[in-house]
Amino acid sequence: MNGLMKNFTGMKGMTDEVIASDLLLAAKSGVTFTAFALTEAATPELRSVLREQLMAAITAHNNISQYMMAKGYYHPYDFNQQIQADVTAAQTAQNLTK
Repeated sequence: MNGLMKNFTGMKGMTDEVIASDLLLAAKSGVTFTAFALTEAATPELRSVLREQLMAAITAHNNISQYMMAKGYYHPYDFNQQIQADVTAAQTAQNLTK
């Protein structure tokens, strides 16, 4: 997001990493809730639709994860790097109100 748009929208502290992290969390929630709904579905037709939605949600989560790994925002295989990325993201979030 360019500087002018960040200032115009009031998101001057919002970074691509913060946006991607929020999107990843939302995608994970989508997978969780769709899987839960699938286990509660009463009809085969509904289960079929929810299975398709679950696969789409898993694919979205994977795509976001891959994007974040490619950008260096997400390090699922390196605990120390991920902790540092999480600390940086938390500090950025705290600074959004400043």
